[in-house]
Amino acid sequence: MKVGLRMQPRRKIGQMLMFPQYAIRKFLVRVTFYGAIAVHTALTGGCVFMLPTDPYSPVPRSQSTSLIPQVTEYRETAAQPVSMHGPLTIATAIQTALANNPEIAASQWDVAAAEAKLDAVRAARWPAVSVEGGLQHFLDDQRLIPARYNGEPGIFDRDLYRADLVAKMPLFTGGRITGEIHAAELLRLAEEKRLVRSREELIFNVSSTFYAMLSQREVIRSLEFSTAAMEEHRRQVSDLLAAQKAARVDLLRTEVRLADLRQGLERERNTLAVLKRLLVNLMGVDDETEQIDIEGELLVESARQQGTEDMMQTALLRRGDYLSAQARLEAQASRVDAAKAGYWPTLSLLASYGGREAGSGESEDAGVVGLGASVPLFEGGRTSAQVRQERAVLAASQERLRKLKLQIRQEVETAALEIRSSEQRISAVSRAVEQAKESMRIERMKYDLGSGSLIDVLDAQSALLQSETNYARVLADYHIAMAKLKLATGEDSL
Repeated sequence: MKVGLRMQPRRKIGQMLMFPQYAIRKFLVRVTFYGAIAVHTALTGGCVFMLPTDPYSPVPRSQSTSLIPQVTEYRETAAQPVSMHGPLTIATAIQTALANNPEIAASQWDVAAAEAKLDAVRAARWPAVSVEGGLQHFLDDQRLIPARYNGEPGIFDRDLYRADLVAKMPLFTGGRITGEIHAAELLRLAEEKRLVRSREELIFNVSSTFYAMLSQREVIRSLEFSTAAMEEHRRQVSDLLAAQKAARVDLLRTEVRLADLRQGLERERNTLAVLKRLLVNLMGVDDETEQIDIEGELLVESARQQGTEDMMQTALLRRGDYLSAQARLEAQASRVDAAKAGYWPTLSLLASYGGREAGSGESEDAGVVGLGASVPLFEGGRTSAQVRQERAVLAASQERLRKLKLQIRQEVETAALEIRSSEQRISAVSRAVEQAKESMRIERMKYDLGSGSLIDVLDAQSALLQSETNYARVLADYHIAMAKLKLATGEDSL
């Protein structure tokens, strides 16, 4: 048996005619309830009905451009098709690598993810508005809305519908939201600095590989020249042997030396092919390595170095990895503050407005506004444990920053020492090359005149080849050391 006020059909119709807002309110309640369900289903139905995201499907370039924020320290280079048929300079190789290297692209997406996380954390400051609805069936009749005064007749039914517009806004959280926002801002900055460091490391890797290829090219040229000279010398020894002016052992020694030069030439060519493959990978280009034709010279330029302390200060101000570690350390300090907010109460503003409808068709509207507070009394030590955890992570971050600072000093000093050593080696080896050329000329002339031995010629030729090889490689070491110093100090090589 129903308990409460029951309207007769004629009375209900008359009331609806006299008060059209009754029908309108009832219609709005139904539309709001069922419309919210329909909209939510349409927006989230992909989780059930559509295919899941393919993890191997590439993100379109247009979408990535809109998602990746611009970093002031990073000069983004648009990806362009690369031609491997023309001469490749070091500047072109670096620009191509910056545009196509997968690690740089991944670092850009890390920045985009940090930016999105910051937006998500900032959203906690604003009101959260949602539409809520429900259908409840009771075993006993329930009142549609609470009584507004004593003795007020009400509407009772076992089936009750509700649809509400609910708003909730945080007023006081003990600094938790502020701390999380500050931490997210610093983490975004850390990702930007890490992107800058990835760019610096890529420039160094491309530069060092390019210089090694230039050096290897000179080594191959020296081997080709020595091989050609040894083949000519073998023909001369053969002619002398035919004229009975040379011993057969001279010809055998020449052929052994020629075979050694040929296998050395193949070994160095293979090394150059490996370096080409490495350069192609760094450039992010999927192409045939045989098509690469590099262009450049290993020239020595007098560079005036700063003092170690000056270079160290420059490195601490420029290096992306150090600045990233600093930002992460400061972000962790903000996380400690956010964890401390768990000791404080939270205060929120709550508001809702909506309609209620009984299964019999009667409806009413309902609204409420108020404040909600939550005071932590006992949580089993969860907050204090979280604070200790964040402080421990902060201490670990401080030690890692100190370790990185020591590492930076080591890299700066090592690079400076390598530059000075390379300069001295260049001076010594360049004189050795000239002396080896003169010695080779003298020994060949002596052998042609019959006053020298073949062993002396072979030794002189071997010394010349070794000197030229050393000179080419010490030039590469010098340029790599210069690039390493720029990497250690965070200087842009472009």
